Amino acid sequence: MQTISTQAPLRWTRLAAPARFYAFAGAAAPWCWALALLTGLAGLYIGFFVAPTDYQQGESYRIIFIHVPAAWMSMLIYLVLAFWAACGWMLKARMAAMYARALAPTGALFTFIALWTGALWGRPTWGTWWVWDARLTSELILLLLYLGYIALTEAIDDARRAADAGALLALIGVVNIPIIYFSVRWWNTLHQGATISFSAAPKMAGTMLTAMLLMTLSFWAYSFAVAFTRARAIVLEQEGDSHWAQALRGETGRR
Repeated sequence: MQTISTQAPLRWTRLAAPARFYAFAGAAAPWCWALALLTGLAGLYIGFFVAPTDYQQGESYRIIFIHVPAAWMSMLIYLVLAFWAACGWMLKARMAAMYARALAPTGALFTFIALWTGALWGRPTWGTWWVWDARLTSELILLLLYLGYIALTEAIDDARRAADAGALLALIGVVNIPIIYFSVRWWNTLHQGATISFSAAPKMAGTMLTAMLLMTLSFWAYSFAVAFTRARAIVLEQEGDSHWAQALRGETGRR
């Protein structure tokens, strides 16, 4: 019994070691890339060629198959980033801080895509590219939070101090996520309410829902693939003096 209790936590925390995470991420990333490509192609095909035309918005509504999953991912990635940044800060877990740093550019990308596609959708729907709507404004603030986190962590040379400062900013910014999500309920906004809800039946045709879920899965897999790839680069950057990193570079050089 003593042996089991001491070994069980190691199974859950083994990826906290940069060397083990580096190997795991290298093996997992290609599968994530493949899943992102296959589901993305399927989702785009169903969304743009199979799903029926919307009776109110016509063909312009099809931008939602990119806009909505991107908006979901922009919020989800920020919460995950803040969680790992907090773990790195409070538990002094280096790998957690490095993974948080790897997630930030991907979250910023999805936030930008959500804003850009929202503008493309808003022009034919609202008659304007941009309004200072509660949902749009809070999503723009999210993009600034991502950019601020990236700038702050890159501006400080010491990795530990950079991670701690970034974690503080990330945790403060978490308050913006419920504002984005509930803005259409709390205020009278132009932005429509949630199309998919856990408490109600979907308000769209089955093919539309299938395309939406496939694109969400594609964006999710893409996020893992990019974050794993970027995290491996950060690990090598910060662990360059370790024996395993030097040995890895030696093997790469001999090839």
